[in-house]
This record gives sequence, structure tokens and C-alpha cells, in this order.
Amino acid sequence: MLRKARHEKLLSLLGAEGVLPVREIAQRLAVSEATARRDLDALGRAGHLTRVYGGALATGRCGDERPFADVAVDDLAEKTAVARRAAELVTDGDVLLLDIGTTTLQLAKQLKGREVTVVTSSLAVFDELREDPRVTLILLGGQVRRNYRSLVGFLTESNLRQLHVGRLFLGASGVLPDGGVLDSTAVEVPVKRAMLAAAQHVVLLATGDKFPGATGLARVCGPRDIDTLITNDTSDPATLAVFREADVEVLTV
Repeated sequence: MLRKARHEKLLSLLGAEGVLPVREIAQRLAVSEATARRDLDALGRAGHLTRVYGGALATGRCGDERPFADVAVDDLAEKTAVARRAAELVTDGDVLLLDIGTTTLQLAKQLKGREVTVVTSSLAVFDELREDPRVTLILLGGQVRRNYRSLVGFLTESNLRQLHVGRLFLGASGVLPDGGVLDSTAVEVPVKRAMLAAAQHVVLLATGDKFPGATGLARVCGPRDIDTLITNDTSDPATLAVFREADVEVLTV
């Protein structure tokens, strides 16, 4: 494979997967690990990807990302309805993992005054619950993404590997017609996957505007990784049928 074509394929892989180790990159491209490292170094110098320990991740277009505060007010009524239904699943004493996102922030508002433990990488969720004496609040460590008020990186992922929680409330940038869950920022994808691995039960919170497709740079998981989907009754019926066929409990509000 020519170098240019190989670079294009490598970037395509990272765009789809979010992050990949050198060994897997070499296998996917049918080249040696030394060649894979040279390709990564070249693309990193050109600003097309970010090198991380042992591999690389696609460079998210942070300059194009809308600030969290702006996104938080979009479709607020729909997000609040989804969050209220999600809060009904919670019982006192639960240990919950809250993903970043504007709908999970609305869920945090619903959890105020509840005797629960909340683990999160969202600074917005942290700020919402930090003064509540009844909520046990655990903030994951990591690198701060100021624009979207989240924590990411190897420290965040390492912390998640130490955890085993009852329920994860997962956010998404979009949902594909095949039920694939998307995120628009590659650096968040490894954190979301680590959250999935840490949870017994996964609840996807996705408002109707996320169906089908909406926005997303990388695939986080498929419908079979989800246990419960909470969405609005305006969501695409065909996509909801895909989730039901995957034995996902679908709750509409």
C-alpha cells in the first residue's frame, strides 16, 4: 500500500474507532509496528492525530465544538423529560456513573437530595451536586477539556478500571440507524468505553434529535451494549425497533 493511501486508511480507522494501539494499527494496515509508528509520528507532526501512550487517537475538531453552555439550552424540554424518566429508575443507595453531556446534567438536577453515590467525569455534573450533602460525589481525575467541562485521558480511564458500578447513564452525540452510538469528539470515546466496562447496567439517554445519525465522529458501541434506552416519543421508529430487536428496554417520554 502506498504511503499516502496508508495514511488515509489510518486516519479513517482512527475516525471510526476513536483510539487504537500501535499493534492493532500495524495489523489493520498489514505493516510492521515500526512502520506504523513512523506513520503515526508523521501524521502527528502534521496535526492530523494525537499521539498517546502506546498508540494514537484522531484529532477532534475542538475549534468547531460548541461550548457546553450553548448546547445545554438546546431542546431543554426534551432533555428534561428524558432525565426525569431516568431518575425514576434510581433507588436510594444506588451507585451511579454519569457520563458527560447536557442530558446527564439534567439528570443530575433530578438527583438532588437523593441518597445516592454519583461517579462522573463531568465538571458540570460535579458543580450541580457538589453542595448536596446527601449525594456522595466521586469526581474522576484526568485532563480538563474546558470547552465541554469534562475530564479525559489515561488517568480518567485508569480510574474507571478500578470501579464496578450498578448503573451507567450514557450520553451520545448521535445514534445510527443500526443502533450504533456515536460521539463527536474522539478523545471522549475511550472514556465512554471504559465506563461501559465498569457498569452492570447501561442506560442510554438520547433525545429525539439524535435519531438517526445526527452528529458523531466515532462509534462508541452498538445496541447490544445497551440495556435500556430512554428517549422522546418523536424518535425514529425504525431505529427504536433495532434496539428492541437487540433486547434493549426502550422507554419513551
